[in-house]
This record gives sequence, C-alpha cells and structure tokens, in this order.
Amino acid sequence: MTKKEKLALWQARLASASAAWANERERMDAREALYRGTSRLEAFTGKTKGLYDRAYHVRNITAENIESMVDPNIPQPKVTPRRKPDEKKAEIIEINDLLERMVPIQGGGLFLVEWDQSRSTRGESGELAVSVIHPKQIVPQDGVTGGIDDMDYIILSLPQTKAYIRARYGVDADGLGEDDPGLRGTEGEIAEAEDIVTQYLAYYRGEDGAIGLFSWCGDQILEDLADYQARFRIRCASCGAYMPAQEENAPCPSCGAAAFEMVPMDCEEIYVPIRSAHGTFIPGAHREQDENGESVVVPTRIPSYKPGRYPLVLQKNVSVYGRLLGDSDVDKIADQQNALNWMQRKIDERLLDAGTIITLPPDVRAYRDPDDHKVYRIESPSDAAMIHTFEFTGDLRYYYAQLSLDYEASRQILGITDSYQGRRDATATSGTAKQFAAAQSAGRLESRRRMKEAAYARLFELIFQFRLAYSDEPRPVVSHGADGKLVYDSFDRYDFLERDEETGEFYWNDAFLFSCDASAPLAGNREALWREARANFTSGAYGDPAAPETLMLLWSELERLHYPLAASTRKALEARFHGDGQQQTPGQTAACAATLDIDSAD
Repeated sequence: MTKKEKLALWQARLASASAAWANERERMDAREALYRGTSRLEAFTGKTKGLYDRAYHVRNITAENIESMVDPNIPQPKVTPRRKPDEKKAEIIEINDLLERMVPIQGGGLFLVEWDQSRSTRGESGELAVSVIHPKQIVPQDGVTGGIDDMDYIILSLPQTKAYIRARYGVDADGLGEDDPGLRGTEGEIAEAEDIVTQYLAYYRGEDGAIGLFSWCGDQILEDLADYQARFRIRCASCGAYMPAQEENAPCPSCGAAAFEMVPMDCEEIYVPIRSAHGTFIPGAHREQDENGESVVVPTRIPSYKPGRYPLVLQKNVSVYGRLLGDSDVDKIADQQNALNWMQRKIDERLLDAGTIITLPPDVRAYRDPDDHKVYRIESPSDAAMIHTFEFTGDLRYYYAQLSLDYEASRQILGITDSYQGRRDATATSGTAKQFAAAQSAGRLESRRRMKEAAYARLFELIFQFRLAYSDEPRPVVSHGADGKLVYDSFDRYDFLERDEETGEFYWNDAFLFSCDASAPLAGNREALWREARANFTSGAYGDPAAPETLMLLWSELERLHYPLAASTRKALEARFHGDGQQQTPGQTAACAATLDIDSAD
C-alpha cells in the first residue's frame, strides 16, 4: 500500500467513526454547558413549550453537586510481586485533578502516556509525559464499547500549533488549517485560529499484535510506524548497513550513501558491561569466530521490551453496558436543573410584578409635593372612601417547595447528603452520627472511587512499562524508611532483566500486579493522621513514651506527615540526643511531647 493509499484509508476511517461519534460529542457540549450554568430553558410540559427560552438567573445545582464529589487525592500505587524474590523491586516501582471534574461531567476521561525523547537532561535521555485527553478529542472505532483495548484502532484529534508540527516532524504546516476548532473547548462556536492545525494520531493493532501509529495533518503524513513502541536503529537505505549510534549523522561507512531509514530493533546490543543500581550484571561484547574462522566482536544481545498496549487509559465514572464512556452525573440531574430554572424564572417574574396598587376616584388630582409625599386633593368624604391600596406579592410557597424538591432529588440521585457536603445536618445529633451519615453517603459513591482506583492502577502499570522500555539511565526515586526518614533509591530498568537458568536467554520481568492503596483517602486527611500519631505515641505503640528514642520516632513520623515545623524539631532533638552526648530525663521527654496540640483540630 502506498503512502497516498494509506492516508486515504485512515481519512475514510476517521470520517466514518466521526459520524458515529457525533451524537456523543453533542451531548458532551450540552453537559459542559449545564456544568457552567447555562440559562437555556428546555420545555418539560406542554404548557412550557415555547413559553420562555432563558432564565433570568441560575442556581447551578449541577456544579454544586459535582464539586461536592471532587476528590483531589491521587491514589497511591501498590505493587505486588508475583514472586517472593521480587519484593524489593516492587518497592522501587511504586511512584508517586485534571480528571476530577471531567469524569463525572462526561462519564469518563483519558490519560495519554508518551515517551518524549526530546525532554532530555544531563545524564538522562528522554522523559515520560502523561497528559489528559478530553473524550471530545477521541474518535473510537464504531461499535466497540467494551474498552479501548478491544478496539482495532482509536484516533486522537488534537489541536497543535504549526510551530510544534514543524519542530516535531519537520513538516511545513503554514498552508494547513484547523479542521475542527471545537476540539479546543465547549463554549459553542469557536473561531478558527490562524496558528493552529488539527493533528490526527491513529493508534492501531497490527496483525502481529504490535501497536502501530499513523499520524497526519491535512494531507501531510507526519508519522507512519507499524511498530511505534519498538526501539529503532538507523540503517543505510542503499546497502542496508546499520549506523553506529555515535555516527548517526555521518555518511554510511560501507557505501558512503547519505540516505537512511529507521527500522525497529528486535534486540538491544550491549557492548560495554553493565552493572545495574542494585547489582544486576549484564556482560558486554566478547569475541567469537565467524563462519570464515575469523575472530569478530559479538555484543551481548538482550530482547527489546515493548509495552504492547495502547498508550491510553480510560477512567470511567460508573460503567454502563453498551457505552464506551461511563454514566454521566450531569445527565442524571439535567431534568432537575431544568425544572429548577423554570421555577426560578416564575419566582423572579412574580417578584418583579409584585407591588402596591392605589385606587382613586376618577376626578381626584394627585401630585408629588417636594416637601412631603404624595398629595391627593379630594372634595368630599365620599371621594376619600374610594381611596384604597392593594398589596400584590404573589403566593410563592408552592414555587419554593418545588425548588427544594428538585434540589433534594438531584442530591439523592447522586447519593450526596448534608454530612457528606460538610453542611449542617439536623438529623445528625452528634459527631459520631455525622461521621456515620457521611460514611453512608461515601458508601454510595464507592463505585466511583473504585473506578478511579482501577484507572490509576492501569496508569501506574503503563508508566512502569514505558520506563522499562525506554528509561536507559537509572532514575532517582524517593521513599520513606521505617524510621520515617527519606530514602533515596534508583529505578534501573536493567534490574528487571533476568536470565533463564535452562536456556540462558535474557527476558524482562514485568510480572507485577498493580493496584491502589485503599488507605489513600485517610492519607489525604493530615489532621486525622496527626491525631492518630499522637494516640499511638501516648498508648505506647511506638515504645515507652518516656524514652527519648520514642519521641524521636514520633517526630520523624510527624515530619513524614508534614506536621508544621516537625523537621526542625526532629533535627533539634537529634542534636540534643546525639550531638552533645546529653540525654533528656523522662520528665523532659514527656514535657516535650505534651507541646503537641494535635487534639485541638477536633
């Protein structure tokens, strides 16, 4: 297939899949409008059809409910090795809000994981890049709703600057335009930008199972990689000789040609012996005799690692059968928001029309006296008897009752209570009861939290796989030791390279199970953790509270939990206990511990 035919094929796939996805994109814009507080009124009874088109003002219960469910905590990864000897490696893998609103509004959002070779620093070649993709920017394969991994292909439509296209791909995009300005937002009609173009990236699964990438912009092909996750080598297009890494910009040493091509590597060649950060040894090149009996240098060959999966992770709100995205919370309460807008419009009109009406005899002359108020000149007592005032306020009780019903209905649909929102809850008569009510609401929202944790677990696994594939140099990682102090370590991909004892073949050990730590919500509540540390100290869980070592352990733990001034306090105690050789008495230790006023947070 020629390049022109391949471009036409993908453009046809894009057009077909986009047409099938168009209705979903329209719903995305409507959801975003509701979240922002649109004043547009939709008819919900026969009498309201065509009556009004806008509300005077909006009480945005959609945004209020969505914001109540926002959890800014990022789940902490938990890595479980499938083999006992891999426990230390599992600890090294564990690494540490943009989707928090996108997911409940649209029912889902995506992470895109890429390896950016251009983000190189001194001593490190390339860096991992994780970005958030709005579901409006994807064009999934039509008919596949189980998940991204079930698709033969998925296309991303991304707005990019012309300078980016030129710098990244070496393609002049000055003559190209923006195919779809709506990808840059959901604010209705968006004007085309002069310096922006629409780039399409089609990820597909080839016949051999490899992940391919075909990218284009307008009628310009930017990338065409049948196995884009493979490592590539430069080969002479004339004689087929491979170019050494240090001579990639030089002419071919075999034939002198200057035309080259990129070809995927089946294996990596190790010429210089490597000892990893944790002692794994990979031998370098050695001499062997070739078929002619001559001595040649043969490198150690290790397999090239490839993630072998799409670089996209979909986070759903709540799974729904037959839909790629999850269930949208905005869709659930859209009727309540619309009904509330109608009631608010009626209330506003009644209040604006309300006022005082005065009835007068037909021949009474009324005028405004600048030194007084309104003056009426009457000629007889009978005329005075005809003067009356009527107060028109309107009966708003039923409208306000309906407002409350719509608001409460929206919260009950989503499982939100006053206790969960931190509002005054008259049904909770004690702190324990309030915590129980909040826990009940959190239980109804547990499925959303589980979906989030599952998505982050897949994201952490994909990050690990990309680092295993492309992170050639050791990368620093930081954790906390048993004493609460920072432990600086390294992630070295070669630590995961192992050799089969029977065949002697090298293979990559990626046999790890990824999940999220269930205690992550508690870990985000620092005040609760501070109280827990104080309770553990006083109860003797850390040891004898009167012992200096126990006090040191307490302050080390508080430092790890970011308690104010804990680091300076711990250092001062270290200098006192170990620097001048003096020890505090038990009374002094207890007095120092008593200065912690953690319980005041209650």
